[in-house]
Amino acid sequence: MRFLLRRLAFYAFTAWAAITINFFLPRMMKGDPITAYLQKHQSEFNPEAIDSLRTLFGLDSDASLLQQYLDYWRLLFSGDLGRSFSKGLAPVTEVIASALPWTLGLVGVATILSFLIGTGVGAFIGWRRGSRADYVVPFATFFSTVPYFWMGLIVIAIFSTRLGWFPASHAYDKGSSPEWSWDFIGQVIAHGTLPALTIVFASLGGWVLGMRNMMITVLDEDYVTVAEAKGLAPQRVMTRYAARNAVLPQLSSFALALGFIVGGTLVMELVFSYPGVGKLLLDATNAKDWPLMQGLFLVITLAVLVANILADIAHAMLDPRTRMMES
Repeated sequence: MRFLLRRLAFYAFTAWAAITINFFLPRMMKGDPITAYLQKHQSEFNPEAIDSLRTLFGLDSDASLLQQYLDYWRLLFSGDLGRSFSKGLAPVTEVIASALPWTLGLVGVATILSFLIGTGVGAFIGWRRGSRADYVVPFATFFSTVPYFWMGLIVIAIFSTRLGWFPASHAYDKGSSPEWSWDFIGQVIAHGTLPALTIVFASLGGWVLGMRNMMITVLDEDYVTVAEAKGLAPQRVMTRYAARNAVLPQLSSFALALGFIVGGTLVMELVFSYPGVGKLLLDATNAKDWPLMQGLFLVITLAVLVANILADIAHAMLDPRTRMMES
């Protein structure tokens, strides 16, 4: 319990620091959303309308920076992230909610699959070190160095342009609208196959190499030698003794990967014109849309913190030494 409380206190402080930076960082950039909004629409506004816009975006000239900061926290606790002027003054929560499912569904499934497959393959290769299983290592090394955009262009050229098996862009067919029907679900799967394969292939090598290296290190530990000397089944030694401890460092990396699922994979979304959070963040940055930028950064930050909390809990459950050191 003490371990959990200490970690929660640490993450609470981290969340406060991240939210504070999230508030001040856009205000340190050149320009402001009001000026960008007026330039975008190229229309004249009377002074009263401009003052109303500044009040709407929390940039009231009569309010001090401290008052704006306090108002920002008050709005956060009420669930109000402001309005996005680059999206027609729509609520930021609605704009993010419209893009978040696409990113979670695609990047989330692909990341989990690559972790599970890569960790399993890496554990097996590490256990069978010195055998023909090591032939996988050069391929894993190659795929771990391949950039996302290059892998994406390759799968588009092969599976879309040449073979014509899958569409090359967008999340569903043009002219369709999101709905709960088997036809639309089929479109989503077809359009998401190539981006998912890109993420899996580009990240699989890193999981394989990381798990293999940790397995080789763990296999030299005394407790593995003792387990083998007791005559335990090789499969049990591999899973219950070696892999269980070798996977612990992987959990931290997996927690970060899970947290950044919310942020999406920007390059992948640009290559495939996929309507995810990553592309939304780029559009908000180019438009100097402070409320949308702050909302996206907030969601990404909280997702990373929650993923790390879950990783700490899993780490403590798998490795009792963690609890002993914190007590």
